[in-house]
Amino acid sequence: MRKPRPPAGDQKLIQIVDAALADATRRSGPWLVCRPGCTQCCLGVFAINQLDVLRLQKGLAQVRKKDPAKAEAIRVRVQESASRLASTFPGDPRTGVLAEDEESTGQFENFANHEVCPVLDPTTGLCDLYESRPLTCRTFGPPVRSEDGLGVCELCYQGASDEEIAACEMEVHPDNLENKLLEEIESRTGSRGQTIICFALRD
Repeated sequence: MRKPRPPAGDQKLIQIVDAALADATRRSGPWLVCRPGCTQCCLGVFAINQLDVLRLQKGLAQVRKKDPAKAEAIRVRVQESASRLASTFPGDPRTGVLAEDEESTGQFENFANHEVCPVLDPTTGLCDLYESRPLTCRTFGPPVRSEDGLGVCELCYQGASDEEIAACEMEVHPDNLENKLLEEIESRTGSRGQTIICFALRD
């Protein structure tokens, strides 16, 4: 059965986010030390939404066509990661959907913090699905504002003052586009909830 594809508006969302990243990178200069092969942001699981899921699945399908050996290596790492995490997953390991109750949410904060992302090539230190990566991956590194304040990668902005960090803030204004696209996906596929990468790509 053919898997659903990301909605047409997803490409616009990616362009907005990538443009914001490029602008923050320009303003950050040498303080932003993110480089190919740096894998700080590839350790530990994080929640992804159904839009991220479809984008990743589409990316893997493209890799299967272009480079079957690479796709098989990803598949093996995905299956191994899912097997390691299933027994303690704070949700339904059958569907891969995270539970949303308070206890499960608290458990997820300390869940699999040292698990390596299964789409990271352990030999090259590069993401095998880089062009299809989730939005969280696209915004990691530069200062990004959340309810907890302005957060940055711990390897970046060494020696920068709070004011200098704030001046490099990554500002994304997609006009609620992501939520609109998620509503479209839910309506079209019935898929809801958040998951993690290994379950999103599991056979």
